[in-house]
Amino acid sequence: MRILILNADYPRFLSWLYRRHQGLENAPYAAQMAVRNASLFGVADFYSRNFAGLGHVAADIHVNNAWMRAAWAKEHGVAVTEPAPPGAPAARDAIPGWLQRAVAPFKPVLRPLARKVGLSPRLDAEAEQVLLAQIEEFKPDLVLNQDLFHVDTRLARRIKGIGRPILIGQVGISPSRGEDWSVYDLMISQMGAVVDFFRAHGARAEVVHLAFEPAILDVLPPPPSQSYDVTFVGAVSADHQARVAQLEAVARRYDLKLFGSGLHTLPASSPLHRCYQGEVWGVEMYQALRASRVTLNSHIDMAGREAGNARLFEATGVGAFLLTDFKDNLHTLFSEREVAAWRTVEDCLAMIERYLTEDAARLSIAKAGQVRTLAAHTFRRRVEDILAFVD
Repeated sequence: MRILILNADYPRFLSWLYRRHQGLENAPYAAQMAVRNASLFGVADFYSRNFAGLGHVAADIHVNNAWMRAAWAKEHGVAVTEPAPPGAPAARDAIPGWLQRAVAPFKPVLRPLARKVGLSPRLDAEAEQVLLAQIEEFKPDLVLNQDLFHVDTRLARRIKGIGRPILIGQVGISPSRGEDWSVYDLMISQMGAVVDFFRAHGARAEVVHLAFEPAILDVLPPPPSQSYDVTFVGAVSADHQARVAQLEAVARRYDLKLFGSGLHTLPASSPLHRCYQGEVWGVEMYQALRASRVTLNSHIDMAGREAGNARLFEATGVGAFLLTDFKDNLHTLFSEREVAAWRTVEDCLAMIERYLTEDAARLSIAKAGQVRTLAAHTFRRRVEDILAFVD
């Protein structure tokens, strides 16, 4: 099959990427894609490379990358407006979009999350024109849409009209009510509650968890020489009240290093300000995890009783010792020999104390967690699951 994966990147990441690689916006489309994937941020090309590894032809489109879009259009004779240079106000100040369209029907606690990640609104007419031209050119048999907010059901129907490909949508939260999801042949999510949402609205849906790409281990630089006692890599905001309470308690007792975003949403009195190390993306994120004696995980509040965020697999995949929040389904992903799980803040503090001193136990769990992830939680396994659902 010919398989096309649609995705979108945080504008904050794009700004970082193009600042780091001066002049990249003027490079050919393939060169920009190669640099984007080499960053290892998000899912990079992990789905497409594993579809290809199973004998399919697969490609990615980052639907909100204006510079990559302009490069493709120029190479294919499609006239588009020249995008603002990276760092210019028009490129930097993206309007938060799924705040407007996907988050508005939900409870207010989600709205700061949309502002934090800075996702853009749905694609404008010119961006849609280029995307549809890219799809026409590729002629996919299957489209995996991982951004239901930029590529909404209206645009999905236009995509479905190009050769009638199998259309799969992937999302981690329940999207807007009132949408007609019948355009999709299958919806997938790492959250059972989201799967239940789609089934209740008449769509076929299945659980497909997030994953780790083992090839990362072959391209990461050597493990950092420095080490951190305790780290957390991720966001803090009003959508993470349990996480913030946990991390603040840890910060009062241990030398916590906090990497991520959203610190500006916390009061000045929060002890997390003195822990902050800045944002890390892709390779730098993995290196921060590898440098940690104990790395923490806690899910966003809306996850409820379900485990399934990317940090579970990213941390264990690179061999870090993971201390995560207990969830009812955690045992279906990892055993107590593969990750450590806390149930209360006091429990978390006691486990940090224990595993900072019990090196053999900590290293044993870290090793077992990595073995489990490399055996059961890879993108190859997830791609096989997806293909089995549409076979």
